[in-house]
This record gives sequence, C-alpha cells and structure tokens, in this order.
Amino acid sequence: MNHCCSEQMDNGANPYVVNIRQRAEENQNFRTAIWTGCHLQMTLMCIPSGGEIGLEIHEDTDQIIMVEQGEAVVKVGKCKNQLNLSDKICEGDVVFIPAGAWHNIVNTGNEPLKVISVYAPSNHPKGTIQRTKADADREEQCRQE
Repeated sequence: MNHCCSEQMDNGANPYVVNIRQRAEENQNFRTAIWTGCHLQMTLMCIPSGGEIGLEIHEDTDQIIMVEQGEAVVKVGKCKNQLNLSDKICEGDVVFIPAGAWHNIVNTGNEPLKVISVYAPSNHPKGTIQRTKADADREEQCRQE
C-alpha cells in the first residue's frame, strides 16, 4: 500500500502507508487532507514566514499538531480573548488541543512552517486542498453559510 510521496489525494478510509515526514516537507499547500476516515483525519499544512493558522475553535474535535519544520508560537485558551497558554514550538514538538479550546499558531521563523495536523473526528471535507490561507478562509465562510 505504499504510495508515491508526490500524490495530492486523500487516501481515507483505505489502509495507507506513507513517509509522513517526506510528505509534510514536500507539501506546499496551506492545507492538504491526506487521510480522512470515519473518526479521524490527517492534514498537512505549510504556513509561510509571518503567517498563521488563524484564531479558531473546534467545538467537538480534538486536535494534535506536530511540527516537522520551522518555528512558531502556539496560543491556546478557553476564551477567544484569553489565550492562557503561549509557548514557542519547533521541529519535533507536538501540541495537543482539546475540543472547545481557542487556538492559533503563528510562524515566527524565516522559513515555511510545516505541520501535520490530526483531527478526531474529521474537521475538513474529504479531499480538501487549500493552496492559501485565503482559500481556506473562503471555504470556511461558505461552509458556515
């Protein structure tokens, strides 16, 4: 079940083997869903220097974010205006974000921030590819309308 690392397709909910570090490093899209199952989803993200995920909350979704490349600041809190946890993160760090927590990650480095994001349950439509944050924001706005 090994697949070529340059594939840009969502392989869920089929069994799938991948070199995730290589796929994360190769990803140039703001967000690429690579596996969407019934109860879990994995996406890859590439955030440009100075860019950010954007302040958000997932009411019913736990999230794990793993940093593969770069450095950033993560902020998490129970209230939108009270992000009590603020910490520097870099390659090898993992952030656990419980459902219902406000959070943001800002790339503070000079290179793209490459992260792997796992959602349980899934948070984005299967096959999601958002080339830029602006694309992601537009799609989120459409989903809310």
